[in-house]
Amino acid sequence: MKKSDINFSITLNEQKFPERIQWKADDSGIEGEKDCSAVMISIWDGKDKSTLRIDLWTKEMMVEEMQHLFYETFRSMADTYLRATNDTKASEAITAFAQQFGKINGVVK
Repeated sequence: MKKSDINFSITLNEQKFPERIQWKADDSGIEGEKDCSAVMISIWDGKDKSTLRIDLWTKEMMVEEMQHLFYETFRSMADTYLRATNDTKASEAITAFAQQFGKINGVVK
Protein backbone atom coordinates (compact mmCIF):
# COMPACT_ATOMS: atom_id res chain seq x y z
CA MET A 1 0.00 0.00 0.00
CA LYS A 2 1.33 3.42 -0.97
CA LYS A 3 1.35 6.38 1.40
CA SER A 4 1.28 9.97 0.17
CA ASP A 5 1.65 13.04 2.39
CA ILE A 6 0.21 16.53 1.93
CA ASN A 7 1.73 19.21 4.17
CA PHE A 8 0.85 22.82 4.90
CA SER A 9 3.19 25.34 6.54
CA ILE A 10 1.53 28.43 7.97
CA THR A 11 3.54 31.45 9.09
CA LEU A 12 1.53 33.59 11.53
CA ASN A 13 1.95 37.23 12.53
CA GLU A 14 1.72 38.52 16.11
CA GLN A 15 -2.09 38.50 15.93
CA LYS A 16 -1.98 34.86 14.76
CA PHE A 17 -3.20 35.78 11.26
CA PRO A 18 -1.61 33.88 8.37
CA GLU A 19 1.21 35.85 6.75
CA ARG A 20 2.33 33.04 4.47
CA ILE A 21 0.82 29.72 3.46
CA GLN A 22 2.90 27.05 1.76
CA TRP A 23 2.04 23.52 0.75
CA LYS A 24 3.70 20.45 -0.67
CA ALA A 25 2.44 17.03 -1.66
CA ASP A 26 4.39 13.90 -2.44
CA ASP A 27 2.51 13.22 -5.69
CA SER A 28 2.07 16.82 -6.92
CA GLY A 29 4.96 16.74 -9.36
CA ILE A 30 6.23 20.01 -7.83
CA GLU A 31 9.54 20.12 -6.01
CA GLY A 32 9.63 21.85 -2.62
CA GLU A 33 7.00 24.04 -1.02
CA LYS A 34 4.65 26.19 -3.10
CA ASP A 35 3.12 29.46 -1.90
CA CYS A 36 -0.65 29.96 -1.94
CA SER A 37 -2.99 32.68 -0.73
CA ALA A 38 -5.70 30.49 0.81
CA VAL A 39 -6.56 26.96 1.82
CA MET A 40 -9.94 25.42 2.65
CA ILE A 41 -9.97 21.90 4.06
CA SER A 42 -12.99 19.78 5.03
CA ILE A 43 -12.37 16.63 7.04
CA TRP A 44 -15.23 14.18 7.62
CA ASP A 45 -15.19 12.22 10.88
CA GLY A 46 -17.34 9.17 10.15
CA LYS A 47 -17.37 8.06 13.77
CA ASP A 48 -18.67 11.38 15.12
CA LYS A 49 -20.62 12.18 11.92
CA SER A 50 -19.17 15.69 11.88
CA THR A 51 -16.98 17.89 9.70
CA LEU A 52 -13.85 19.70 10.77
CA ARG A 53 -13.16 22.81 8.68
CA ILE A 54 -9.88 24.66 8.32
CA ASP A 55 -10.16 27.92 6.36
CA LEU A 56 -7.08 30.12 6.14
CA TRP A 57 -6.10 33.03 3.91
CA THR A 58 -3.40 35.67 3.88
CA LYS A 59 -4.05 39.41 4.09
CA GLU A 60 -2.83 39.69 0.48
CA MET A 61 -5.86 37.66 -0.69
CA MET A 62 -8.07 40.14 -2.54
CA VAL A 63 -11.88 39.99 -2.36
CA GLU A 64 -12.03 39.26 -6.10
CA GLU A 65 -9.67 36.32 -5.64
CA MET A 66 -11.83 35.01 -2.78
CA GLN A 67 -14.91 35.25 -5.02
CA HIS A 68 -13.12 33.19 -7.70
CA LEU A 69 -11.95 30.68 -5.10
CA PHE A 70 -15.49 30.16 -3.82
CA TYR A 71 -16.98 29.94 -7.33
CA GLU A 72 -14.43 27.34 -8.41
CA THR A 73 -14.87 25.45 -5.13
CA PHE A 74 -18.64 25.28 -5.59
CA ARG A 75 -18.16 24.03 -9.17
CA SER A 76 -15.66 21.44 -7.96
CA MET A 77 -18.03 20.34 -5.19
CA ALA A 78 -20.73 19.64 -7.79
CA ASP A 79 -18.34 17.45 -9.79
CA THR A 80 -17.07 15.63 -6.70
CA TYR A 81 -20.58 15.07 -5.39
CA LEU A 82 -21.68 13.61 -8.74
CA ARG A 83 -18.70 11.23 -8.86
CA ALA A 84 -19.26 10.14 -5.25
CA THR A 85 -23.05 9.71 -5.32
CA ASN A 86 -24.15 9.58 -8.98
CA ASP A 87 -26.91 12.01 -7.90
CA THR A 88 -27.31 14.10 -11.05
CA LYS A 89 -30.20 16.20 -9.73
CA ALA A 90 -28.36 17.40 -6.62
CA SER A 91 -25.14 17.93 -8.57
CA GLU A 92 -27.01 20.10 -11.08
CA ALA A 93 -28.48 22.12 -8.17
CA ILE A 94 -25.00 22.78 -6.80
CA THR A 95 -23.81 23.78 -10.29
CA ALA A 96 -26.78 26.15 -10.67
CA PHE A 97 -25.98 27.71 -7.31
CA ALA A 98 -22.34 28.13 -8.35
CA GLN A 99 -23.43 29.87 -11.56
CA GLN A 100 -25.76 32.20 -9.64
CA PHE A 101 -23.01 32.95 -7.11
CA GLY A 102 -20.56 33.64 -9.92
CA LYS A 103 -22.95 36.03 -11.66
CA ILE A 104 -23.75 37.91 -8.45
CA ASN A 105 -20.04 38.42 -7.77
CA GLY A 106 -19.00 39.15 -11.35
CA VAL A 107 -16.95 35.97 -11.70
CA VAL A 108 -19.24 34.71 -14.48
CA LYS A 109 -20.22 37.18 -17.20
